[in-house]
Amino acid sequence: MAEAVRHDKTTRQLKLLSQALDSGRLGPVRRLVNTLSPAEIGNLLESLPPARRAVVWGLVDADDDGEVLLHVGEEVRESLLADMDPDEIIAAVEDLDIDDLADLVEDLPDTVIEEVLKSMDRENRERLEQALSYPEDTAGRLMNPDVITVRADVTLDVVLRYLRLRGEMPEHTDHLFVVSRRHQYIGRLAVTSLLTHEPNTPINELIDDEQPAISAGTSANEVANQFSDHDWVSAPVVDASNILLGRITIDDVVDIIREQAEHQTLGAAGLDDEEDMFSPVRRAVKRRALWLGINLITAFLAAAVIGRFEATLQQVVALAVLMPIVAGMGGNAGTQVLTLMVRGLALGQIGSSNLRALLTKELLVALFNGLLWGAVTGIAAAIWFQGIGIGVVIFAALVINLVVAAGAGVLVPLTLKRMGIDPALAGTVVLTTVTDVIGFLAFLGLGSLLLLG
Repeated sequence: MAEAVRHDKTTRQLKLLSQALDSGRLGPVRRLVNTLSPAEIGNLLESLPPARRAVVWGLVDADDDGEVLLHVGEEVRESLLADMDPDEIIAAVEDLDIDDLADLVEDLPDTVIEEVLKSMDRENRERLEQALSYPEDTAGRLMNPDVITVRADVTLDVVLRYLRLRGEMPEHTDHLFVVSRRHQYIGRLAVTSLLTHEPNTPINELIDDEQPAISAGTSANEVANQFSDHDWVSAPVVDASNILLGRITIDDVVDIIREQAEHQTLGAAGLDDEEDMFSPVRRAVKRRALWLGINLITAFLAAAVIGRFEATLQQVVALAVLMPIVAGMGGNAGTQVLTLMVRGLALGQIGSSNLRALLTKELLVALFNGLLWGAVTGIAAAIWFQGIGIGVVIFAALVINLVVAAGAGVLVPLTLKRMGIDPALAGTVVLTTVTDVIGFLAFLGLGSLLLLG
């Protein structure tokens, strides 16, 4: 529902923007663009062809430039940065939070990075260098070092006076983090407790030590899983010595979940989730040609199987008519299982402890579906071509192919992951090859044995 609302809103914004641009008056365009949030502007820019994108980008309020750059894909970001001079880039990124700057800085020109580092004070420069020392897509890279820490041996009154001196709190602060003298994480103090207990209450009576800290090396996927499992708004990040390094907040996790969804959706079609919708033709051709070439090779493999049964097809034309049904049903069944597997692997729900049970379940589901739809198709084929033999052949072939497709749907993504290949990107190609080859081999092989033997 939320995605549909977002889609409709973007469509309306695009229509209004196109009308304003067509009129040649940039005033209405500027007003429209700057009523939007940075995320909405980023979504809008990704929806525009390069020429119009450049015009709209030039009308975005300079104060929002840095935030907008965070909300576009890498290719679009690259094109926007190319149109900015170094001073504009430095002004755009200098007020970003450290975690956001860490996400953006590697896309900046080297000369600009140097200037950005020079413009930062020593503390923030060290924080940025620390964040960049962790691999991409880990908690250490996602965390924001801007946290409020308190000691366990003080009272709420001391903490309240300290907060008044600060004058502000970081966004999404639902807890303060309690640390030792060595800055090791002890637990957390809810802001609600701070506001609802007597000022002379000692902090050590209110510490919640049940929330585990997240290790800086934890993957982004696992971070998202933990937030989802525990309904966290924020979570502390620590190093191997339990030293508090920073925190991750829910807005970062929402971005992770959205990126995961886009990756799975586009990866299934062999596309890069960072690809610009309006990327140059040459670049798009180069990227997509690889997977089209791989698909072509697998298609030749399936064609070679069909070629081995050329004589059979010439004698029993019904086999050629019904052949796509077997491959199509197998591909459908396999894709259903593959989608569940890719999702399960991304969420960490699949391992050696439950693999056997999952495989058994999927094979049984495929068997029963194969028996059901194989019988329906077999009866229809027997009536259509007036022969029980052809009905038996397609019945048996469908059962075999659906069972094999289910097994492949489970095992192919696991195998690809162990080989270091992204299952979301390559799984569909491999699965389609398996279901096509096995489907054609089973159907035509059985046809040769039962109808011509």
